[in-house]
Amino acid sequence: MRSLQSDQGDEDRIVLNLLNSVESDGSQSQRHLAAELGIALGLVNAYLKRCVRKGLLKVSQAPARRYAYYLTPNGFTEKSRLTVEYLSSSFAFFRQAKADFAKVFETAKNRNFQNIILCGKSDLAEVAILSAVESGISILAVIEEKSESSSFVGKRVISSSDEVDFPFDALVITDVRNARETYDVAVKLYGSHRVLAPQLLGLNKPTTRDVAR
Repeated sequence: MRSLQSDQGDEDRIVLNLLNSVESDGSQSQRHLAAELGIALGLVNAYLKRCVRKGLLKVSQAPARRYAYYLTPNGFTEKSRLTVEYLSSSFAFFRQAKADFAKVFETAKNRNFQNIILCGKSDLAEVAILSAVESGISILAVIEEKSESSSFVGKRVISSSDEVDFPFDALVITDVRNARETYDVAVKLYGSHRVLAPQLLGLNKPTTRDVAR
């Protein structure tokens, strides 16, 4: 008998593949999506409806009695979360994250940012801390709400930005589960110039086509 965890993993894989396909071309027919994903047509229909109900996709009428699907901001966030979770069990995750943070920290240095705070305690944050050493960037702390520990990979953990009582130059988003929300709050507090994020999180995606017109 297959475990519940295995079933959940299969569901997450289907949702991730579906979101990736819709992002690539949301005007594809359900039959085409089924062929691309290698699953039954009825299953594609069921998952599309589920994603719409969850607010991950928007749908609009298209020519020839077809429908066009678009990722919402929540859809982008969920796709990023599932991507990170899927990759985190493989070497591909470390390689991609390391490359992303090399670019993030290069941008930081170009903006004369040296002292950085990470937002989110995760596998991504661990890679960021390791990559910062190679880039000559100082990670001062990690912000993580409701954390049960006061340190993470040798860095101080604080529960909110209100507790930041020391000077810093910028924040880097390493929150996987609520990346978009964390990013938006950080930008509101500190301005977009001081908030950076790895490409893996998909936070630099344009939002104009997120919602069906």
